[in-house]
Amino acid sequence: MGTVSLSVDDFAAAVLAPGIVLVDFWSPARAGCRAFTAVLEAAAERHPDIVFARVDAEADPDLPLAVGVRKIPTLTVYRDGVLVFAEPGLLAEDSLDVLLDMVRELDMTAVRELFPGR
Repeated sequence: MGTVSLSVDDFAAAVLAPGIVLVDFWSPARAGCRAFTAVLEAAAERHPDIVFARVDAEADPDLPLAVGVRKIPTLTVYRDGVLVFAEPGLLAEDSLDVLLDMVRELDMTAVRELFPGR
């Protein structure tokens, strides 16, 4: 499936949708971000049930700030509309797979009980 680009116009609808959505807040000016593209694309092929999205922080600088992203790059993961992971930096391919497996295994009823309003 590959990755999709998100903007301020479609971000909320994408992350509030059912399922798992990984969002990479990136900048094409940063070498590490550009190098991570291959890791993200490969992960998208291995995990077709997950939406892999990118937000270009240079093209849409207000969006990262609006959702609390303060450093580029930052990875976020939403499950069923709930933010369950947000960390600056990039992950190695195997670490990304482990993270996604953990997100799949989350008991979302328990998550919502622990964090009301999410």
